[in-house]
Amino acid sequence: MNDVKVDVLIIGAGPSGCVAAAYLNQQNISVKVIEKSKFPRFVIGESLLPRCMDHFEEVALLPVLEQQGFEIKRGARFIRDKTICEFDFSDKFSEGYNWTWQLPRADFDNVIAQELIKKGVDFAFENEVMDVHFSEDGSSTTTIKDKDGSIYKAYANFIIDSSGYGRILPRLLDLDKPSSIPEHSSIFSHVKDTNRPEGKEGTLITFDVLDKDTWFWVIPFSNGNTSLGFVGKTEFINSFEGTPSERLRKMIKRSDYYNERFKDVEFLFEPKIIQNYSKSVKQLYGKGYALTGNSAEFLDPVFSSGVTFATESGLKAAKLIAKELKNEVVDWENDYSNYIKEGVNVFASYVKEWYTGNLQTIFFEGEGNPEIKRQICSVLAGYVWDQKNPFVKNHDRLIKTVARIIEMETGKNRSE
Repeated sequence: MNDVKVDVLIIGAGPSGCVAAAYLNQQNISVKVIEKSKFPRFVIGESLLPRCMDHFEEVALLPVLEQQGFEIKRGARFIRDKTICEFDFSDKFSEGYNWTWQLPRADFDNVIAQELIKKGVDFAFENEVMDVHFSEDGSSTTTIKDKDGSIYKAYANFIIDSSGYGRILPRLLDLDKPSSIPEHSSIFSHVKDTNRPEGKEGTLITFDVLDKDTWFWVIPFSNGNTSLGFVGKTEFINSFEGTPSERLRKMIKRSDYYNERFKDVEFLFEPKIIQNYSKSVKQLYGKGYALTGNSAEFLDPVFSSGVTFATESGLKAAKLIAKELKNEVVDWENDYSNYIKEGVNVFASYVKEWYTGNLQTIFFEGEGNPEIKRQICSVLAGYVWDQKNPFVKNHDRLIKTVARIIEMETGKNRSE
């Protein structure tokens, strides 16, 4: 393959890379997308948040997605014992979309990639980044191996790393650092949901909470399949013996709510396990590059924030690159790093307080204040940059405060 020269090289064809490529293509900026996998390919992260819809609309990807008939997601349900806490995105504090989708990511990612190919974006599937060298001015030379094993180089003024769990630049540039989120792991698969109930019950995305650290996700798709997965402390996930299928089947028995529905179901693929999935980096950008999506930060799947941060960071990075390529002054620290970290920190507080039990106290014991629920609902919808929302602005202390008040009102003593 011949060497190529582009304004922007994007590593990874997931939502982050595709949203970035879509915006840059709109600005007539030359782009090449390198993707190691062959599409369609399985990937986790099947539940979106309404905030994503703003991004898809802005880069003209919404129409093709609306044609796919994906399952509409209008909220989320949390179950603990016999107590149910349900959030409706139409009853949230912040303005914005009040619905999104839950979907097989293989189909979703392929749809947006193929749409961008139709619009003239250059994609190279089954191509692997071998090495990246940056010059002093930020321009780069990337060594790539194509699917036939041939080596070629891509010269670019800027690189967006949206390689997800591949984490190409964090690995090559030694940018990884330990996450502040507790270590958890997950095991998951898809099933043919032959016992799916009719009506709303059969469509709801649900988080069945088994204990403070362990929960079970159920994500129904419009194609009749359902995604099932457990999240828990790594030692819990590893405590089950047998094949991945045997282990996941044993875990499903622990769900009083869903055991009957899924007890004899056949897994459509051998369950996959991801150990200690939370990731972080020392910096989100450098001269000539930006990290987006899971390449930058992955928190926890409990609030389905992964794709939202991917599309938010992909679009934000693309906008700043477009400015820089026009020789406009760009403040990457404030306009990118601090901005993305602001949203990450909000969601990180919610993840941490979920596992301390404080947020679970609010969900399952504090249903008495509808305004608090509306404000939390906005966070769960992905609107974590809305500083008008007290549960965004004061995320680091308000959850603890409200949980303490609920405990005093209910007479609960956490030390018991």
